[in-house]
Amino acid sequence: MFVDRVKLKLRAGNGGNGIVSFRREKYVPLGGPNGGDGGNGGSIIFQVDSNKSTLLDLRYNRLISAKNGGVGKTKKMHGAAGEDIVIRVPIGTIVKDSRTGAIIADLTQDEQSAIIAKGGKGGKGNWHFATSRNSAPEFCEMGQPGEEKEVEVELKLLADVGLVGFPSVGKSTLLSVVSAAKPEIAEYPFTTLVPNLGVVQVKDGRSFVMADLPGLIEGAAEGKGLGHQFLRHIERCRVLIHILDMSGADGRDPIEDYEIINKELSQYQMRLLERPQVILANKMDMEKSEENLERFKNAYPNLEIFPTCTIIHEGVDEVLYRAADLLAVTPEFPLYNEEENKSEGVLFKFEPKSKPFTIQRLGEHLWNVEGERIQKLFEMSRFETEMDAIRFGNELKKLGVDDALREAGVAEGDIVGIADYQFEFTDEVDF
Repeated sequence: MFVDRVKLKLRAGNGGNGIVSFRREKYVPLGGPNGGDGGNGGSIIFQVDSNKSTLLDLRYNRLISAKNGGVGKTKKMHGAAGEDIVIRVPIGTIVKDSRTGAIIADLTQDEQSAIIAKGGKGGKGNWHFATSRNSAPEFCEMGQPGEEKEVEVELKLLADVGLVGFPSVGKSTLLSVVSAAKPEIAEYPFTTLVPNLGVVQVKDGRSFVMADLPGLIEGAAEGKGLGHQFLRHIERCRVLIHILDMSGADGRDPIEDYEIINKELSQYQMRLLERPQVILANKMDMEKSEENLERFKNAYPNLEIFPTCTIIHEGVDEVLYRAADLLAVTPEFPLYNEEENKSEGVLFKFEPKSKPFTIQRLGEHLWNVEGERIQKLFEMSRFETEMDAIRFGNELKKLGVDDALREAGVAEGDIVGIADYQFEFTDEVDF
């Protein structure tokens, strides 16, 4: 089964907690703190495997979780690191954030890898916090939570040349003739239900990868028929071979077919019509083909057209030569709608640093503090002892939260919310 789009939930491992421990050995007075750090949580990594051609393995595994890091040990020993999960995917896989649509990774080379969800960092043991003023700290850090993401994994085939056209115009036949691929060929429409790839060897020694895609129909760009599911596979193609049935079988008009397919390509998001096309007039051995070809040339006098009969290999070599020539001079097309930077130089300007936190007044004597660094500090702090709370307060003071609260009008005894907890604002003696 060919699967080219899957949605996944990824959950990287949490970092292990540091511990509070003190060295206690005979004849070693004042041994001091020796609590070890927690291990890092396992990450979720996508890696290209050239032996894979589909995302079927991921279809039935919608939630992927990595292992958490181990808790720190005594004698300053680290906890065990959580094992990374490596997901093998085909060449041409793109990973997107489901919520924002942002592309996280574009994997186009064999063995290329990318960390999609990073494991949390292990918390520090209490020996890290020993100072001249507090030689026996009774607090440590909790492990940092691992990243959780909802992603959409798409496969976009890595083909140089894509075959486009209506069903039953001869796309599969051409691929079977010019490569070792064995697509299904039959005398009914929509024979091809999945994309097929083949390596084409031109007689002059050049080679390229060709993709036979399911037939398009009118309205494919809006989701009609089968072709809309595979338009994304054309995005990486640099050259398109547009195959037309010049015999006009089934009452079709090749001129109308050409216009409809180009309209669908133009309406798709990735500027497919900008790719150079090789026009292949197929089935020239049938009745009315010469007449229809003459009509087509009159309608489009500036187009280069290659009359062929693919089933008997007639005229195929000229098409392959032309496709190889176009590939030599056609650059890759970007997969993303990036704005082009039109400036010729680099502009350096002062940009004020964004504040690491924000303060919001929720009501009388009620405030709230938000910020990425504040959230991370809160998640890695324990509140089991008074020393834990004092350390957390001191870290906030170092970030400038106390001064900012006073400037905002917070008074002694006001309630300040951080994450899901509330604290009473007061000045304490630091350690």
